[in-house]
Amino acid sequence: MHNPIITSLLDTDAYKLNMQQAVFHHYRDVHVTADFYCRSDENLTPLKDAVIAQVNALGLLRFTEQELNYLASLELYQADFLSYLKYFQLRPEQVTVTIEEGQLAIHIAGPWCEVILWEVPLLAIICELRNRICYPTYGVEHALARLEEKLNHLPEDGFADDFQLVDFGTRRRFSRDVHYAIVKRLKAAYPPLKGTSNVWLAKELGLPPVGTQAHEWFQAHQQLAGALADSQQLALRVWLKEYPNSLGIALTDCINMDAFLRDFDSELSQAFTGLRHDSGDPIAWGEKAIAHYQHHDIDPDTKTLVFSDSLTLAKAIHIYRHFSGRVQTSFGIGTQLTCDLPDVKTLNVVIKLTSCQGKPVAKISDEPNKAICKDEAHLSALKAAFRLID
Repeated sequence: MHNPIITSLLDTDAYKLNMQQAVFHHYRDVHVTADFYCRSDENLTPLKDAVIAQVNALGLLRFTEQELNYLASLELYQADFLSYLKYFQLRPEQVTVTIEEGQLAIHIAGPWCEVILWEVPLLAIICELRNRICYPTYGVEHALARLEEKLNHLPEDGFADDFQLVDFGTRRRFSRDVHYAIVKRLKAAYPPLKGTSNVWLAKELGLPPVGTQAHEWFQAHQQLAGALADSQQLALRVWLKEYPNSLGIALTDCINMDAFLRDFDSELSQAFTGLRHDSGDPIAWGEKAIAHYQHHDIDPDTKTLVFSDSLTLAKAIHIYRHFSGRVQTSFGIGTQLTCDLPDVKTLNVVIKLTSCQGKPVAKISDEPNKAICKDEAHLSALKAAFRLID
């Protein structure tokens, strides 16, 4: 293929590699499936053949020696995992691209340790292919012009040195070129970008790669724990075993915040450095987190709350001001940075784990329309296990 969109296996989010190492060490023989969902009212079927071609192109990529040396320099990845990555390649036969019920359908199946790296590049590919068709005359200059408008309208007294802005924009970016240009500009802006979830951009632009784990880590444990009610605690404790002194931000909404906090006991609350919000009201969520830490006699200001749900710069500033002086905060902004161009409608697409070891898994979240599960019986059992009432 002459025009691959993804040209490096590092062009993915850091949490994928972080989870991949944990899976490599603890769940090497576990098999999973994942499926594509388009939440936008948009017909993506014309992309089918181009997506298949891009999938095949991804199968040609390898981690280069320079990339592996960069990963080693981060001091997060162990030698055996880096040796595994040296020979790693994505396998296109794990991905089935079809048309079902009048919409693009993508199904991925295979060992979790391999399947885990398909999601981010696939979503970025789908978004870029769609944008090439829908907005053929738009590009970097339009994205940068829009960014400058936003930066020029930021309140001059809106920030202190502790305002943590991070790029989370890989999966739904307008294009790879736009993503690169936006992150490069934000690195030199005020408030300056403190990091990026994209490992390739982190390497290229000298930024910290940022991320811990995603919903799939907690979803898979629904079928890896002896009982559903034990799945969140197992996921958290295995994560601590893999990363006892780093990557200490925990995602809270695979079930919902209340269910998470019931499992997040004093020991876990002390061990993890903070929590990540990804659905529901961010202020209410943050207040619950602070109250939880106080209940366990933990100073909230020693912990970090990461906000990453549909953020804009203005929304991030509002949340930052609300919690300033009470708890540390960080803001991961995605689509509203990397696909914010005049008159461009963003595409809401996801790829989520749907089974583990041949059995169903679910994501419920703090926002009902984000729930994903193909098996009503499993969803009912999960709600019962975590004392959720419809």
